[in-house]
Order: sequence, then C-alpha cells, then structure tokens
Amino acid sequence: MESEILKSLNIPQNTQICGIDEAGRGCVAGSLFVCGAILDKLPESLKNSLKDSKALSQKKRDALANALKEYAKFKIIKKEANAIDTKGLSSCIKEALEEILNTLYAPFYIFDGNCAFKIPHLKTLIKGDSKLYTISAASILAKNAKDAEMLKLHALYPHYDFAHNKGYGTKAHIQAIIAYGLSPIHRKSFQIKSLNFKTLF
Repeated sequence: MESEILKSLNIPQNTQICGIDEAGRGCVAGSLFVCGAILDKLPESLKNSLKDSKALSQKKRDALANALKEYAKFKIIKKEANAIDTKGLSSCIKEALEEILNTLYAPFYIFDGNCAFKIPHLKTLIKGDSKLYTISAASILAKNAKDAEMLKLHALYPHYDFAHNKGYGTKAHIQAIIAYGLSPIHRKSFQIKSLNFKTLF
C-alpha cells in the first residue's frame, strides 16, 4: 500500500520522508498545531499501531504519542487564536509548514490534504494520515498537543467544556458562547465567518 502511494508521488522506496499534519484547523477555540515527523528506527509493533488520530481513542492516541516521542524526530508548531485572528488561518498554516521545512531535514515532505500553500518541495496527499505512517505519526502528535492544551484551558474556562469538545463548535459549545460570550482564547474571526447560528438552533 505505502509503496504504491510513494510511487504515485514519484518518491523512491526506502527514502526518508517527513510527514506533516495539523490539529485544530476547524476549531472555534484554542490553538492550531502543525507537526512534522520523521520515523527512522521505529519498532514494527509501534509502526503497525499507527492510524489517523481521529480513528483512535484519546487514551490510545496519548499512549502512541508518548511512544513516538521516544523514536521520532518531530517538530510541533503552535499558532494561537490571536495569531489566527490577526493573520488568518491559511497564513498561520503556511508559516508553520515553512518552519517545519526549515527545521527538519528530509529529502521529501508530504502534507496531509490537497493544498501545498505554494511552498516549493512540499507534496500533498489527501487522507494521508490514514495512508502513510509518517503522516499518521504527525497526526497523532499534533492531536495529542491540541488535546493537552484544551484540557488546560478547560480548567481556566470550565463552562465551555473544552475537555470534551476540544475547541470544536459543538451545539453545546455554541450554546455556552451565547450564554457566556467569547473567552480570550476563542477565535473571533472564525466564529463570525464560519458559524451560522441559525442552522444550529
């Protein structure tokens, strides 16, 4: 499976790859996390456990993230809500990708999705987090960082229930925003542009 995907991307087999994925792009609150990961000497048992982070329970995801930190070379870039509001989400993603490419060395870089943000040498792969181990690893590490942030923010702003919604715009989360207003860590620009309150209630 991986060999066919790499061939379609014109990447030779057994070539080092930096897989890149993000967590928190569609959130109403909290930061965006973009992670680049390179897997060098990964035990087969751990490699075979890697999946798209969304397909894993938080307990399993956190355990895998801790294991990956022992073996993977990785870089996580955090873009806070105020940066997203000021610069825009796309600009923040592009900045994070460029920082990863300038920090981690690999012959090839593959970002999960279909947009390379006009960055030279960056390949893309739709649903890459379920197709390539390196992107799965980046997905798990990014989501682990995002979840950890939201648990800390839950302690500061418990009425938004960040521990469960992780910053996504669930119906209960939107109801809390209507009741309590926006907190300092909500993305004000995203809330205005992307949430149609009339369709939620």
